[in-house]
Amino acid sequence: MNRVDDGPPLAELLDERRHLVALAHRMLGSADDAESAVDECYRRWYALSDRERERIPVPLTWLSAGVDRICRVRRALPQPEGAAHAVRPTVPDTIVARPRTPEPTTLRQHDAVVHAVRRALLAADADLLLPLLAPDATAFFDGGGKIRTLVAPVHGRDRVARGLLSLLDRSPHTTLAAHSVNGRTGLVVRHGRRVVAVLSLDVSGAEAVGVWVVVNLDKLRSWNAGHRP
Repeated sequence: MNRVDDGPPLAELLDERRHLVALAHRMLGSADDAESAVDECYRRWYALSDRERERIPVPLTWLSAGVDRICRVRRALPQPEGAAHAVRPTVPDTIVARPRTPEPTTLRQHDAVVHAVRRALLAADADLLLPLLAPDATAFFDGGGKIRTLVAPVHGRDRVARGLLSLLDRSPHTTLAAHSVNGRTGLVVRHGRRVVAVLSLDVSGAEAVGVWVVVNLDKLRSWNAGHRP
């Protein structure tokens, strides 16, 4: 199922960011400065064109080298007080219209589809997942520029299934549970006790027509502080 354009597993992406933050922390000696340096490196990653990113065989190597350069520059050029934490441009959220739901869907139908999608993802079974997705289903991935996830929306039942199964490739400490998300039943992914992704689904009849995957660390802070959006 896995292909280059399906994106790497979420556990791998989280390990990648932890590695980069640890590298920056060793060089800068400050947790806040380390996070800032890593965010800057990811902004440079997303500033590349799709073709440029595709030509990078090992993204972690490129990102590690980028963090190293950023940290060296910051150490060599002391910034004025407050500059290290100044607000910098971020990768803007993609603004898209939610797919229309031409077929009325009851709360019971919605919940049934969400729970069925959960079972398919837990089983990592494409044959179970595909019939739950509309042929023209679309998945949107919001990483907020702070984690290396897919940039463009993914269209079509097959690609959405591959993208979700790749992203949620199970690790021993990962759980997937149904929770209320924005007033409707959605899915929450935890790695250990920490929420690392939240999924909401647009359902039409017995199929999901849209899947919204939030892995943006900023947007997950409320979940990890014990608050539910």
